[in-house]
Amino acid sequence: MNSKEITTQISEAADSLNLKKWDYGASFSNDYSVQVDKGEAKQLKASQKQILTIRVWNESNLVGITTTSDISESGIKKALNQANIASDFGNKNERTEFSPLAKDPIEVKDSKKRNPVGIKKLLTLLREAEVKLLESHESIKSVPYNGLSESFYERVYANSDGAFRSYTKSQAALYLYARAEEKNKKPRSSGSVKLGYGVEDLICFSPESFLTIINAFSSMFNARSIIDGVSLSNKNSIGEKLSTEALNIYDDGLHEKNISSSPFDGEGTPTKRLCLINKGRLENFIHSESTARIFKTMPTGHAGLGSKVSVSPDWIVVEKSEENSDLKTSLDHSTYEGEFVYIEELNAIHAGVRASQGSFSLPFDGWLYKNGKKISIESATVAGDIKYLLKNIVNIESNQEVTTSGISPHIWVDELSITGDA
Repeated sequence: MNSKEITTQISEAADSLNLKKWDYGASFSNDYSVQVDKGEAKQLKASQKQILTIRVWNESNLVGITTTSDISESGIKKALNQANIASDFGNKNERTEFSPLAKDPIEVKDSKKRNPVGIKKLLTLLREAEVKLLESHESIKSVPYNGLSESFYERVYANSDGAFRSYTKSQAALYLYARAEEKNKKPRSSGSVKLGYGVEDLICFSPESFLTIINAFSSMFNARSIIDGVSLSNKNSIGEKLSTEALNIYDDGLHEKNISSSPFDGEGTPTKRLCLINKGRLENFIHSESTARIFKTMPTGHAGLGSKVSVSPDWIVVEKSEENSDLKTSLDHSTYEGEFVYIEELNAIHAGVRASQGSFSLPFDGWLYKNGKKISIESATVAGDIKYLLKNIVNIESNQEVTTSGISPHIWVDELSITGDA
């Protein structure tokens, strides 16, 4: 797609309809994916998508919005007209404007342009990966969940004030989920042990599970959630001590390890590294143009595109602060010989998290380390309060790991409630 031609079409159509103020965001993509089952093709997919989200401001400066996949001249004119009609029903109590940073320079990471390898090659590669995984250990009997995909896409933002920015990106993803079994044994070990609440209970969160719970409670940093009254924070929470002084948390959508990085948000505001928690204290909220105006600050590059703009984090980076650390232990999950629970993956996030209250009760996959043995946990739940969890961090390991949702080290927490079977 030629994004500049589309912008010109929108501008000309808007002029013909006498629409003075508008903006749009667009996404164009080509996606290919395959799945296999014991060497046989299970699912093959190829798709092409094009989506335009157009906003129009009327003479009363109320905004209307519409979405279309028709980028023909008539389709664009129809979408503008629909957005204009919708603007009559815009929210008079909360105005939306262009981001004041929509024309600022953006940082686009250099990346080698790849070409699609195609469905046939993807299928061959995934078959080879399945075979290698099955041959890697005698206990691995099947790989029931797997997939290999590649995507090629372009993202665009432009407005009637002259802002225009776009970027293109490609990415690939491989997913393999193996099932291990041993003769005369279940995939999970038998027996039962009850894990209770007590001062000597230690829980180690994997990087994936800790990032999952931070993202689940990201409303603490979200200015839109604060305005809507569904956040644990309020406008005066900046500076509040939330955790150990050793904890730093950033939102860093431009991090070099973030394959899906975007140099600008839905409103065209440049993406940047933003410190959310600095040495245990809340330092910044994430903002759209409208929330930043209410808080009398600048947008941070975390907005969607809409009449009531959503705000969400990009890529969380958890770090250990070496200065003024108040940690009293130096636990390491790979060498610690005492008893502890290792939480590998949290489940049922949408059902088990009450973000506005701070509480959670979540089933998880993991392991019980006891007397030098590693026991697979069959069924267990971890429950608690996010602020309590953050304040009871007893160690942050030094080594960080890259995940699909961010970067984090292993995090050790004391005194959470865990019940279940192993």
